[in-house]
Amino acid sequence: MRKLLCLCLMLLSLQISAQSITGFAPANIPNQLKLEATFEAALNPKNLDTWMQKMAAEPHWVGTEYGRKNAEWMAEQFKSWGYDTKIETYHILFPYPKIRELKLVSPVPYEAKLTAVPVEGDPFTAQGEALLPSYNAFSTDGDVEAELVFVNYGIPKDYEELEKLGIDVKGKIVIAKYYGSWRGIKPKLAAEKGAIGCIIYSDPEDDGYVRGDVYPEGAFKNKTGVQRGSVMDMPLYPGDVLTPGYAATKDAKRLDRKDAPTITKIPVLPISYEDAQPLLEALKGPVAPDSWRGGLPITYHIGPGPSRVHLKLEFDWKLTPAHNVIATLKGAKYPDQWVMRGNHHDAWVHGANDPVSGMIALMEEARVVGELAKKGQRPKRTLVYAAWDAEEPGLIGSTEWVEDHEKELQQKLVAYINTDGNGRGFFGAGGSHTLQAMVDEVADIVKDPQTGVSIKERRIARQLVSGGNSNFELSALGSGSDYTPFIQHAGIASLNIGFGGENAGGEYHTIYDTYPHYKRFKDPEFAYGIALANAAGRIVLRLANADVIPLEFTQWQTTVSEYLKEIMDETDKMRKDVEKHNSLVSKNAFELASDPREVFVKPAVKEEIPYLDFSTVQNSLAKLARDIEAFESVSVEALPGPKQEVLNKAMLVTEQVLTDMSGLPRRPWFRHQLYAPGFYTGYGVKTLPGIREAVEQKDWKEAQEQIQKLSKTFELMDSHILKLQALSK
Repeated sequence: MRKLLCLCLMLLSLQISAQSITGFAPANIPNQLKLEATFEAALNPKNLDTWMQKMAAEPHWVGTEYGRKNAEWMAEQFKSWGYDTKIETYHILFPYPKIRELKLVSPVPYEAKLTAVPVEGDPFTAQGEALLPSYNAFSTDGDVEAELVFVNYGIPKDYEELEKLGIDVKGKIVIAKYYGSWRGIKPKLAAEKGAIGCIIYSDPEDDGYVRGDVYPEGAFKNKTGVQRGSVMDMPLYPGDVLTPGYAATKDAKRLDRKDAPTITKIPVLPISYEDAQPLLEALKGPVAPDSWRGGLPITYHIGPGPSRVHLKLEFDWKLTPAHNVIATLKGAKYPDQWVMRGNHHDAWVHGANDPVSGMIALMEEARVVGELAKKGQRPKRTLVYAAWDAEEPGLIGSTEWVEDHEKELQQKLVAYINTDGNGRGFFGAGGSHTLQAMVDEVADIVKDPQTGVSIKERRIARQLVSGGNSNFELSALGSGSDYTPFIQHAGIASLNIGFGGENAGGEYHTIYDTYPHYKRFKDPEFAYGIALANAAGRIVLRLANADVIPLEFTQWQTTVSEYLKEIMDETDKMRKDVEKHNSLVSKNAFELASDPREVFVKPAVKEEIPYLDFSTVQNSLAKLARDIEAFESVSVEALPGPKQEVLNKAMLVTEQVLTDMSGLPRRPWFRHQLYAPGFYTGYGVKTLPGIREAVEQKDWKEAQEQIQKLSKTFELMDSHILKLQALSK
């Protein structure tokens, strides 16, 4: 038996020796892998269970007493694990609802209940007045009455459909379904179309009994559940609405609220499908297209009217303290190079899933790293763990902190790794594509707790079943969590990771996001919480201990080239479609409208699509590809220590090279030239956003200007690669 054990250990040692890790010299790989194995073995799911029960015991949105207590308790935990810990507080504008009224005035009176019911077996849902009322933060105050129009998901293509039907929402109140886009896009677009109010509801087809049994029998949204959430116009800028681009410190100069551009222009309110049904049922007008119809037992009509509704909203607009917990473990060798981890701690109500499930995984990761440091295994680079406040109303805590510390972060921060809610299922990862190779290697070694294969293998298997490829690829980051200010404003390489796909439910931002719901339907044994701590912890430890910061540029260049090709192909398709359309019009080769509800109008000649000149950006990207190939042919891990140190300082600013201080058109806060949330998608990413959105809006002059701007970005990146190459000799 003893000989067999020795043989196994010998084979394991040979396997470790043969394994390569991006950024590590071969001689240092065995120690790193042993460290990671020790780290993994010390992770304890019981801690996650205990901590969730504590943190999600009471509602804790920003400004609550329990939110402050959670922050102070977490700070004490980090201190006990050996971290230098402080709470950094910002003073942000946060609206609390004072008046919420929604009435169907005609043809049949109905007053919306606007209240979710407690459920048997979940005492947290019966905490009464302690529960935050359902509302949309950063809706403007308003008292409006008008005919109702159903606009499906309230996204651009839905308004195109309304135009075909001859329906105008000007002067009307619109009702839209959740999903289809980020919620804040719905009132934004409705206001642009002339609507005076917006109602958002969760249709049971998307988020209710059509998908499965409702809570408490099943995980899905019952008829009274309401999704809270912010409708701040975050595609302009996230963070405190009164201090755009600078920190909301106690004495900061603030905008007048009426001048804050990210507060909605019209009042908006979320409601349950129980409250939505009478409003929709009273609508007449055209029957909604097939794709618009939901799961309610009614015929879906569009209107306008005869449903007439009265919406009245009033908020208490006050400055509220947001408490960020910042815990630092000083690096043993490179204290001025930082690796940062973050997850928010505020919730709309109890937030067991969002965000506590991610927060407790971060804490367990930090606990074990701290214990290892106490035993002499302190990471080479400084680690910074953050628990952000005020994420839910608009990524406020993290944004204010980044704006407050921007210069220092740009000098010291190697990368930021973000998590949020977590559950059972498949590994999801998005971020800076220079980090793709490193994340790929980590995903190949972390085991999936359900299947026993690596989380990479399981993810690829799902991709293949869904018709995808067999490559492990990072998705591009848009917005929706606390990585946004790091990557898109400060130019810090960032990741966002988590597990999901087998934890569907309707608790999101409702009073039902509780510990009992999470334990029954999300991750009962916290196995995927441990998997998240394991994956994130290994990423942190590799970034912290790598001989050379583990950036890889070949896959980055391939990905960026694909983004450019997508835009070029789409532009060609648009041109060909217009040419075909105009040819048919000139030959009178058009057909009558296939839908009898549509009024037939002879198609007009469309404006021709010009040929954009992509040659400058193509040439700059081609040269960049050649120089990347030359740089990556050098084994930088073999460089002597002093040269590695100089190279690391240069590599640290790589992501900043991809930003431009002038920002994107009409939204200068967003500086990254490769990734941004879409102006009309909100969370959804637009890659090469300057060009892509100009093409989508058919602003050909701006598109050509953005092509030139992107080519200059690639030229700067090329100069950066040449500098790295010179430092590698």
